[in-house]
Amino acid sequence: MKPPCRVTAVRAIGALLLLWAPQTHGGSDWLVNPSPFHAAIATNAAAGEIILENGLVRRVIKLAPDAATVAFDNLRTGESMLRSVRAEATLELDGKRFNVGGLTGQPVQNYLNPAWLAQMKADPLAFHVAGWKTGPTEARFAWQKRRQWLSQDAPWPPPGKALTLTFDAPAEVGAVKVEVHYEIYDGLPVVAKWLTLRNDTTKPVTLNSVTVEELAFVEAESIVDGSPAAFRPSLRAFDAFSDYAFGGGMSPTADAPAIHWTNDPLYTTQVHYELATPCLLKCAPPIGPEQEIQPGGVFESFRVFELVHDSTDRERRGLATRRAYRALAPWVQENPIFMHVRSAAPDAVKAAVDQCAAVGFEMVIMTFGSGCDLENEKPEYLAEVKSLADYAQSKGVTLGGYSLLASRSIDPQDDVINPKTGKTGGARFGDSPCLGSAWGEGYFRKLRQFFEQTGCGVLENDGSYPGDVCASTNHPGHKGLQDSQWIQWKMIAGFYQWCRARGIYLNVPDWYYLSGSSKCGMGYRETDWSLPREQQEIIERQNIYDGTWEKTPSMGWMFVPLTEYQGGGAAATIEPLKDHLEHYQARLANLFGAGVMAAYRGPRLFDSPETEAVVRKWVDFYRQHRAILDSDIIHLRRADGRDWDGWLHVNPQLPECGLAMFYNPLPEPIERRLRLPLYFTGLTDRASVRRENGSLQKLQLGRDGAAEVMVRIPARGRTWLAVSAGGRTH
Repeated sequence: MKPPCRVTAVRAIGALLLLWAPQTHGGSDWLVNPSPFHAAIATNAAAGEIILENGLVRRVIKLAPDAATVAFDNLRTGESMLRSVRAEATLELDGKRFNVGGLTGQPVQNYLNPAWLAQMKADPLAFHVAGWKTGPTEARFAWQKRRQWLSQDAPWPPPGKALTLTFDAPAEVGAVKVEVHYEIYDGLPVVAKWLTLRNDTTKPVTLNSVTVEELAFVEAESIVDGSPAAFRPSLRAFDAFSDYAFGGGMSPTADAPAIHWTNDPLYTTQVHYELATPCLLKCAPPIGPEQEIQPGGVFESFRVFELVHDSTDRERRGLATRRAYRALAPWVQENPIFMHVRSAAPDAVKAAVDQCAAVGFEMVIMTFGSGCDLENEKPEYLAEVKSLADYAQSKGVTLGGYSLLASRSIDPQDDVINPKTGKTGGARFGDSPCLGSAWGEGYFRKLRQFFEQTGCGVLENDGSYPGDVCASTNHPGHKGLQDSQWIQWKMIAGFYQWCRARGIYLNVPDWYYLSGSSKCGMGYRETDWSLPREQQEIIERQNIYDGTWEKTPSMGWMFVPLTEYQGGGAAATIEPLKDHLEHYQARLANLFGAGVMAAYRGPRLFDSPETEAVVRKWVDFYRQHRAILDSDIIHLRRADGRDWDGWLHVNPQLPECGLAMFYNPLPEPIERRLRLPLYFTGLTDRASVRRENGSLQKLQLGRDGAAEVMVRIPARGRTWLAVSAGGRTH
């Protein structure tokens, strides 16, 4: 009997697409065609202003009577986002607070009338602007590209323009100079900001605290009273994120300790009765940095990246975030296919390498519990690992290993000291080592030695530095509590950047992308892999769907324990692989169909010719469509076990500009007429669709860029269709 036909229109998405094309620049939407949007820095001599602009966002800095941002405009919506003038930065030097630039005398804080600027005054106690220069953007650190894992080349640094303002200190401070740096990028509604401080005096100065950015924004909504938590961040047209990030929340907002949306005490005419509207952005470390800068020395702050949104739609905002990370941390687009081998014994590693090479996997990681020890300095051990790395390289496979950093105790002398108790314990993971301890300094020396002497090319650094402070005054790397977080962050970020310069791939389950890491967890619960296999298939697709709103497919890994893991017995276990081949294929199809790599953890990838053929089939599928599968995901329907689910990869820069994956969890085949949102493929009139069986179909697109398509999905199976141009594009 023919399966029932159900018209399941993704109409909510289709309707929203009409809102996804706000004010355009010559007919272009930057998420479809960013090429018209070029960064520029101009001066307005009559107004005494410098203007950073790229057709998407504009930041205006007035230079007299002192430097201050007087406009921050969303050029896509026409919105003026700034309501009040603040200092360009604030410093606490040797216990005294100073503004860097800024203007005073604004009569009311609800809005900023440009006519008021002529009457506003410089702060006489502040650092005052003394000069400025412009130039191209510069790389934050070196990146050795691994082109075999990049489906599309990515420029580094992101092209754009840079501005530096120089400020002189007040007379009481002496010859201390501050440079405030800005970058604006081509085709991206992002402005970056950071500062450097140079001590040209004859004695040390201590930077106790620093605020890199303070912007008083127009509130996105007004609430009369109640908790600040009632305000909705998703309504803001502005997101800020920073490379000063750590933690395992696996989202840019959860792991952003330097980004603070707070109330504005100057804004006494706001609607909220307790004056608690979170409409003031402050970008500062929660503690410190408490850095002593020697004569001739230079301090460089963390960086803030400011992303302007043109919509409150979740998909469009997520796409903007993903595009920003592709540009600002382009190494996240490296997406090697990898395996976790359970044993680091030479025979086991070679067997895993041979199987990976046979089916097209590109990387082997000697996993946790394998016996791999990156801290082992014995020459014979390093020589053994080097021989294995050389063997893997001869097969076209990169070898590396796992190392646990935090969430373990070393000893009372080297663990972080709780400032509340003066003892160990109370860290984010209970007990953790301090990176500024003697052990911590030795840890990084040993890891550098391991990679230099073995030639390994991947590090999985579990339990990375989570932001713990340390009250010890005996550790060689830091002086006490106030500088402990800054020093530890600098150590871990510096190490990751050292790896990035050498092409060492980094799996780090924390938000260190902007400091050089490649991939973190997509977001899953390990105990779920003890559930029955059929349930794992659904939950895996839920994890992928949920994890790709703000991450690209290549930014997150999933997990496929091939042997029993966290319990569950035979019902949860894939081994023997040949006995559970349909389930194994479902997992491969879920992951490769999403462009998401997983840690396939076990002794082998296949145990029969049939199993090998299935693994090779999905690896070949991914490699054939690698560029589009590595591209951003449009979310169609979340898996719920009740009907079809799926997603659509889009990339208007590719000939194959879309690829949709559809999954059927039901025990019978289904047929659905779906409304496919193709706006972000860049197609406008027609699309050509090639189905899994090779058949071709021409689709007519509606005004919203969507088209209806009939999809047949086998029982407990999946299907896909590829999209290419059938007419003109944006």
